[in-house]
Amino acid sequence: MNGNVVHTWNVGGIPVKMLPGGDLIGATGIFPGDYDLVKSRQLSWTGEERWAYQNFAPMTDGTFAARQHHDFQREGNPVGYWAPGQDFVDEGSTVVLAHSFRSAPEIRADGLDDDVIYEVDHAGNLKGTVWRAADHVSEFGFDEAALADIRTRNPGTTLEWLHCNSASLVGPNHWFDEGHTEFSPDNIILSSRNANFVAIIARESGKIVWRVGPDFAGRPEEKLGQFSGQHNPHLIPKGLPGAGNMIVFDNGGVSGFGGANNSYRYSRGWSRVLEFNPVTLDVVWQYGSQSGPDNFYSALVSNEQRLPNGNTVITIGLPGRVIEVAPDKEVVWQYNYTAGAGRGSASLYRSYRIPPEWLPDGVNAAHGNYPLWRDLYPTQ
Repeated sequence: MNGNVVHTWNVGGIPVKMLPGGDLIGATGIFPGDYDLVKSRQLSWTGEERWAYQNFAPMTDGTFAARQHHDFQREGNPVGYWAPGQDFVDEGSTVVLAHSFRSAPEIRADGLDDDVIYEVDHAGNLKGTVWRAADHVSEFGFDEAALADIRTRNPGTTLEWLHCNSASLVGPNHWFDEGHTEFSPDNIILSSRNANFVAIIARESGKIVWRVGPDFAGRPEEKLGQFSGQHNPHLIPKGLPGAGNMIVFDNGGVSGFGGANNSYRYSRGWSRVLEFNPVTLDVVWQYGSQSGPDNFYSALVSNEQRLPNGNTVITIGLPGRVIEVAPDKEVVWQYNYTAGAGRGSASLYRSYRIPPEWLPDGVNAAHGNYPLWRDLYPTQ
């Protein structure tokens, strides 16, 4: 909390996530011709590999790659950060957001770098059916201008058309308990930056059962204000303040197919974090505005995390600034990340606040004995 480095692992990833006990899930290797990662790896606090997966897609040298990008979720926790009673399952399965080449002449003659979602058990076996985005193009809300843009943009290339940047599980929530079946805990919330929509995928059928975007005008979501290039939409987990509301980092960067001359439709020169009721689409809380003390901007990357005290940690990714914001919008903590030599911009993809009880024995005591969250915020 004072900005000192406590520990490092020799692994990268988009993103990395820490598990109870000090394990870290990250990845190594870059898939040729793309930015996907070759090998998903779970390392212990001391760096031993405890789990790995890379057998989804073949590479030209005869080996295989996970092709994971932007997100994954380990069984037991829907969003990858602490929530009371939603503990990661030891040796549980992992839902993975990945890429796969798709020949789809009905969408685009040159083919697609298609977003896919698969689930793999701890032994490395695929579970169930792989979800492939191109199978659901009619469900994404594209108008004729958007479809024409996808069909003709960057001819002669395999287009990474959706650039999905998060895939979280819906998780236990009161909406489902009240009869809203689209919020089944096993369903998946997907965000497409390029196409500018957030959708919920039914786990069993693969169909889109809830969606905001791409174009908000004239639709119920218009009262939210147009998203543009959003990241990390998810339902605030049960047991945390605001549970069941959707929270999203709405970047303001370029997004949305169908602009003039194969350009994107939307952009905005400032960012916001928006919390809203996903049933009524009413805004509950917002941090970020066009001007004033809460003005900030990151056209790319970034995320947000609801804390058990009701505050929100916001990663303002490109400038490398992490802030903790109270409900009244007071900034109560901040950290400015400085990139290492040769790194260029700070460019933080995500950050997560870690509860002290997730550290190995003795580590918390050595660094100040922070109170355990389970003691500060007992489950009701």
